[in-house]
Amino acid sequence: MEKLLAALLAAASCATVAHAQTGLPVPSAPTGPIYTLDEAVLAAGGSAPASEAATAAIDATREGRTVAGLRPNPQVQGQIENITGTGGYSGLRSAETTVGVAFPIELGGKRGARVAVADAQLSRAELQAAIVAADVRVQVTQLYVEAIAAERRLVTARDQVRIAAEALRAASVRVQAGRASPLEEQRANVAKVNADANAERSARLAETARANLARRIGRPIDGSLDIGLLDRLPQAMVGPTASARAIGTLALAAADADLAIADAGVRLARANRVPDLNVGPALRRLEATNDTAAVFTISIPIPIFDNGRAAVAQARAQRTQAEALRRVTALDVEQAISEAETEAANAATTARTAAGPALAAAQEAARIARIGYREGKFGQLDLLDAERTLADTRLAAIDALANYQNAQARLGRLTAPVPTPTTGGNR
Repeated sequence: MEKLLAALLAAASCATVAHAQTGLPVPSAPTGPIYTLDEAVLAAGGSAPASEAATAAIDATREGRTVAGLRPNPQVQGQIENITGTGGYSGLRSAETTVGVAFPIELGGKRGARVAVADAQLSRAELQAAIVAADVRVQVTQLYVEAIAAERRLVTARDQVRIAAEALRAASVRVQAGRASPLEEQRANVAKVNADANAERSARLAETARANLARRIGRPIDGSLDIGLLDRLPQAMVGPTASARAIGTLALAAADADLAIADAGVRLARANRVPDLNVGPALRRLEATNDTAAVFTISIPIPIFDNGRAAVAQARAQRTQAEALRRVTALDVEQAISEAETEAANAATTARTAAGPALAAAQEAARIARIGYREGKFGQLDLLDAERTLADTRLAAIDALANYQNAQARLGRLTAPVPTPTTGGNR
């Protein structure tokens, strides 16, 4: 008995090292090409309605910039004087007809101010497109991770079916040999039925997860998924992490773009306070003498009722609001990054533990329980408890690995870099 225990302990030590290296059971190596996460993100970016809307918004703001740079249209003016009066002005004998063109002249830099607002809006639209792309990547990553996690759960469930079938055969042998009561065979049969049902549910969930991913990317998935993605864990972190910074993130860049729009709006409001001129030549025909004379007109509005002060005050208030929101965004982003880094680090620690020592110990305990049960050294309840612990540990390891990948995706979304501006070449 002492030799047997010593052998079991030695086997447990060796299995701990082996299982820590191999990890969870995975599907057999795919024979066809692997459909990677990057390919899924690229396909989803081209078919996502949000991406299409962001692209349309860029096109709209680009056309808006073109409109902002246009000059106001001239006006054709016509006027008839001295008609239907009394005496010498009765009828059309003394009519004077004037026809001319008026050209609006914008003063105060209105056109440049409009273009500045349009440029700021175009930059904001491009940033929004980058934000949408980052959001799409997170969504696709979560669906991709769920799909491969579901496939890993299915492999685990099928492995449990195999183990339950072996346990049922062992129980049948023991019952036929008269070494156990028929109750053990019934328990083993119940465990086999439950394992079959769990495998069926897992297969259905894996199919649904794969269908959800295909629906998001807008095309069927031909190849196998990158099952090994779950096993990619970072090295254990040692020492304090760097403080989170919001500079360079998409969220803060969007707040800066909103502030730039508000600044340009203040400039435009100030420019609109300057009255515009309307000048232009005209020709006047005198009906009484059948003569023609040249006329030059000039007009300027008098800012009595609307002098633009209220518009400037409104623009300044909006600029103050944008500046305050920018400070709030910086604080929120730094807090969110710090929390996401902690979440990802904790998820990595949990995943390393669940898929390493804990899983290895559960696997070795189940192996020893199977050997001992076949040799009559352990009871069936010990075997069932060890198998149940192994199944729960495998599922916990898969969940921990998936949680890490999702946490890493959320962190990547928060720290996604700002794209290089492309509006400069269009201005």
